[in-house]
Amino acid sequence: MKVMKYNPFMSRLFRLNLTMLTFLGVCIGGVAYASGGSDSLQHGALATLLSIAVILLFAKFSSLVEKIGQPSVLGELVIGILLGNAALVGINVFEPIKSDIFIPFLAELGVIILLFQVGLESNIKQMQKVGTQALLVAAVGVIVPFILGAWVVGPWVLPGLSNNAYLFLGAALTATSVGITARVFKDLGKIRIPEAQIVLGAAVIDDVVGLIIFAVVSALATLGAVSLGVISWIIAKAILFLVGAIVVGKFVAPSIGKFFSKINPGVAMKFTLAIVFALVFSFVAGTIGLAPIVGAFAAGLILDPVHFSYFKKPKATEDIESYVTLAQSDHKEDLLNTAKHYSEKHVEELIEPLAHFFVPIFFVVTGMSVDLKTLANPRIILVALIITLVAFIGKYVAGFAAGKVNKHIVGVGMIPRGEVGLIFATAGQQLGVISAELFSVIVIVVMLTTLITPPILNSMLKRKIV
Repeated sequence: MKVMKYNPFMSRLFRLNLTMLTFLGVCIGGVAYASGGSDSLQHGALATLLSIAVILLFAKFSSLVEKIGQPSVLGELVIGILLGNAALVGINVFEPIKSDIFIPFLAELGVIILLFQVGLESNIKQMQKVGTQALLVAAVGVIVPFILGAWVVGPWVLPGLSNNAYLFLGAALTATSVGITARVFKDLGKIRIPEAQIVLGAAVIDDVVGLIIFAVVSALATLGAVSLGVISWIIAKAILFLVGAIVVGKFVAPSIGKFFSKINPGVAMKFTLAIVFALVFSFVAGTIGLAPIVGAFAAGLILDPVHFSYFKKPKATEDIESYVTLAQSDHKEDLLNTAKHYSEKHVEELIEPLAHFFVPIFFVVTGMSVDLKTLANPRIILVALIITLVAFIGKYVAGFAAGKVNKHIVGVGMIPRGEVGLIFATAGQQLGVISAELFSVIVIVVMLTTLITPPILNSMLKRKIV
């Protein structure tokens, strides 16, 4: 009999897998215990703690999709769909998560942090640089999908729904995911090419216009028949809020930063001030009838690094600057640029751990809202594929408004819907406008545009297709 040699690596891998499976078993068993108990813990804080642990742990399996070049949001959605539909195969231990009263709030907080991040990654000066081309691409990329979804394809493939449902469908097709497209350009070192700048600028404008559309559609769903004057007032409120936010960012935020830096110039105060801006702006937006995510986006948009110039520099910046005097002259500029980069991105880096905690909760919970039983109907699958095709066409044609650049790259770069489309779908479901079938259709559209676009764009950029 042949005796196998001891392999240390395989032994460590086996122990790691065994440990992970044991930990998962404890979590799943805990959920089962919490759901089976007859006391108040079933819907109390302790059960919520375990629910959060399960969501975050399973969300980390989304990293597997990153190994094949896909964004983690896709994996988090898939994990959510699997957990939310585990009962179909007799696994009921995850059902209490759906009825937990605290989880929806945490998911809402997650999406606020997400839009705050999107605002931080954008800036007004960058939007101005891309100019007319980005504006035209964004205009076509919003108008065409909205019209096709709300008034053409929606009523054709899904007859009998309310007008508000069709409006939410059209709104969900308008927004482009900045993060997904930016990652493809960045990974290939193409972030500075004209096509990339146009796509990223147009995507930011898409978000702003899409959020205004979202505010109008939400008001229509809430108030019923809304007059042109009311719609104009909603649009005016959104514009006035964004303009007011810019004014606050330019004239007030630096003074606020200077004041709080005198109390404590450390990292904790900088982090607190940034989060307070996001929460307060979200509150103000919600108070005047806009979506809180509009406020979160505006807060991120106005917070430039200069507003935190009175605070202590990040330790990485201080360490790099301390070595500048020792470096050779031809390396000093590179070191100073690196130090400046760490300083300018410090707030984004401080928010990142918070996003790692809350944002996956939103996507997993969104995925859990998808009822796979609705997909047993071949008609729903066909509808989702047709609307996905419309989603592709609606954004692809926007590339032809880009001028003298590679229109195909711009058009394909605008296709991913990502997180904002999911936000619209979730809000529509919470308002009772979007049915389970339509919600599932929109999630499928988001997933397909998210999954298919990166490989296509990757291939086009590598081959330089004209």
